[in-house]
Amino acid sequence: MIFKYICINQENNRVEGTIDSKNLDTAISELQKKDLTVISIKEGIQKGRNEKNVSVDSALFKQKITVKDVVIFSRQIAILFEAGVSALKSFRLLATENTNRTFALELTKIADFIESGTSLSNSLGKNPDLFPPFYVNMVKAGEESGKLNDTFMYLADHLDREYELSQKIRKAVTYPIFVVATFIIVLTIMLLFVVPKISGMFAEQNMTLPLVTRIVIGLSNFVVDYFIYAFPCLIFFLWVCYKYNKTENGKRYFDSRKLEIPLLNDFYKKAFLTRLSDNMNTMITSGVPIVHALEITANVLDNLIYRDMVIRISKKVESGVPFSKALYDEEEIPNILVQMVRIGEETGKIGYVLKNLANFYKRELDNSIDNLISLIEPIMIVGLGIGVGGLVAAILLPMYSLASNL
Repeated sequence: MIFKYICINQENNRVEGTIDSKNLDTAISELQKKDLTVISIKEGIQKGRNEKNVSVDSALFKQKITVKDVVIFSRQIAILFEAGVSALKSFRLLATENTNRTFALELTKIADFIESGTSLSNSLGKNPDLFPPFYVNMVKAGEESGKLNDTFMYLADHLDREYELSQKIRKAVTYPIFVVATFIIVLTIMLLFVVPKISGMFAEQNMTLPLVTRIVIGLSNFVVDYFIYAFPCLIFFLWVCYKYNKTENGKRYFDSRKLEIPLLNDFYKKAFLTRLSDNMNTMITSGVPIVHALEITANVLDNLIYRDMVIRISKKVESGVPFSKALYDEEEIPNILVQMVRIGEETGKIGYVLKNLANFYKRELDNSIDNLISLIEPIMIVGLGIGVGGLVAAILLPMYSLASNL
């Protein structure tokens, strides 16, 4: 089988040619043994067939690039830089070896930008969806300090922590939402299809029904009569809320309401403090100026209320106010964080202090999640028990009376 290839040799010169091999993987392996970095390779015309493009730059199906992919890439690029491999060759190599074709294509584009003379940070910044400002600025600081390998290791560790944090938050809210949604669906089915048949049987017997049964039958009649109107209205209402949440005012409104929910407000606060401490520690340790670090941190926060707070802190620090004093002016910032940052400023070890604060708030967040789940589970069990028990009692009580009269 003949393959046409385009490669880069050790002198960074472009090499084109063909190679006879039994399959694509073997062809790539043989080229790499010749110290060639594969840019693209495609199957040539064979036995009258049309040329079939299997280049590294394309794929039949676009694969999703996950946080795990970026973490692995960051660790790999750090190792390559530590070994003295150039940025261009590192990206060409990782693009060729990456099993995610979509990610491989993006890495190839970045390598092309680097080859044209663009800096590494600016090349990464051309894809903000994959490499957000936080990532790009960290790389820029690494370029300026000459410690890119350390920077990419910092980024890999940071992304690992961020992914773990997001998974914990998702775990805390997904379970109760799933249980409540399932209960609502089952209850709606019961009220639409089961209760009407039973209520018809009771009506034929001219029975005096208990209060709980009359309530359930009345609710069932309401759902049956108005479901065809209520369901589209509910969908429309949810759609309006979704679209409103996409606007800045709407997102700010819903974000402020989240912080007013009992039990959840402390959870969101600790998640914010964990991200604030961790982001600031990572960037300050890598040499990013504190004002710029605050601006970048504000841009990666999901909650607009907390984002506004960090922007206020950033502007105060930019005007000459000490970081600890700017934090002290915000009621949401706990006193322990302010005091620790002040100690860090006085000793010149603010990065070390923020690292310890990040670890502290991460443990606090883990405890909050565990406590939240431990509280939600019995509350839901009791609530579901009351709901299911009331529904069962509404059906069984009159049936028991009916059986006693026979």
